[in-house]
Amino acid sequence: MKKLDLFSFGDALELALSGTKVSQKSEIVMINDALGRVLATSVICRKNLPSFDNSAMDGFAFKHIDVGGRVDIVSTIFAGDTPTEALIEQSCYKIMTGAKVPNDADTIVPIEDCIEVTKEFVILPEGIKKGSALRKKGEEQAEGSVLFEKGEILTPAHIAILSAQGIVALEVYIQLCIAVVSTGDEIREPWESSSEDEIYNANAFGINALLEKFGFEPTYVGAIPDDLDSSVEFISQLSSYDAIVTTGGISMGDADFLEEAFVTNGLEVLFHGVNVKPGRPTMMGTMRKRCEDESFVMAMPGNPLTAMLNIFLLSLPVLFKMQGVANYHHSFVYAKNAKAFRANPKRANIVLGDMIDGEFHVTRDNKYGSGMLTPMYESNAVAVLGEGVDGAVEGDVIKVVLFDSTPSSIKNKTINGEDK
Repeated sequence: MKKLDLFSFGDALELALSGTKVSQKSEIVMINDALGRVLATSVICRKNLPSFDNSAMDGFAFKHIDVGGRVDIVSTIFAGDTPTEALIEQSCYKIMTGAKVPNDADTIVPIEDCIEVTKEFVILPEGIKKGSALRKKGEEQAEGSVLFEKGEILTPAHIAILSAQGIVALEVYIQLCIAVVSTGDEIREPWESSSEDEIYNANAFGINALLEKFGFEPTYVGAIPDDLDSSVEFISQLSSYDAIVTTGGISMGDADFLEEAFVTNGLEVLFHGVNVKPGRPTMMGTMRKRCEDESFVMAMPGNPLTAMLNIFLLSLPVLFKMQGVANYHHSFVYAKNAKAFRANPKRANIVLGDMIDGEFHVTRDNKYGSGMLTPMYESNAVAVLGEGVDGAVEGDVIKVVLFDSTPSSIKNKTINGEDK
């Protein structure tokens, strides 16, 4: 029987990333369809933000030299007005939030901070700093500066800023074509009848949902039978996909034909075997297509918990990089461990938990089976403990990835199992 050559968890991820080709295909989309897409070019600021000096609040605009004294109100400026300069010594404008501030005023005081306010004059308080509450033209973003970098994932904040620039169309990378494949004669789809000896297909639908959550558009293409010739033929039909995600059929059992079937179709294996629990049989590699293009193969174990966790931790960074995302590693936080738990120091350990008020609460004392699904439902985060680490005690600070995390705009190191 063939023995797996085990890679460390961190080495496996870096090997997969190094074997990944970044998408070069782009398209133009309208801004209302751009959420979650990846910028294929940098965006340059075309209009100063703000585009003119304006007031941060309702108050009085005046020359700082008059601070602490009485000033006469010469006019009122509303948002949308185009005021002309009119201040003389010891005078001010009454001004509304967002209204344009004339060049002859350099400081604003809120109405409620004034010592006395009448219809004709106001007495200013002492101690107001020059420029207070005055939003200067271009202080947020200056015309000609780089607004967003190529490779950023577009969020609601991006969309708001782009709208403020009058930008209605963007160049983004074309979405990856991702095939999701199940294996096994015992697999039945959720709408089919199932005997006690058969299994409903949780993997494909869970994986599809996981990938969709992070902005991808996977396609479930069916289940491969437990037969080598059928597997070879099935895989030969997948050459149009940029990435192929499979579950099952890659262990060392008599019915595990998947690696041989992929190799027959031109797969170059990057690794088959990761020293991690759960996820030991995980395999990744590249399958050559026509015109020098490749399909990236991500073959996961068949146990549903194992498949979901390793797709989250190993496959997502690879897919983000393929999609053109510049900072493709998971974001992480440091959290205090709330309850002691044990782990196998002979391998890296993927540990489920629940982040509550900044603390990591291990799920079920880290005692659950790789074939289960409920522990993942009970968790909102995961920690990876490196080889040689036998667990964590109460109060330990550990590195945690939240299940809702996306790549950070500030690139940070991958969770590679090297530290607690």
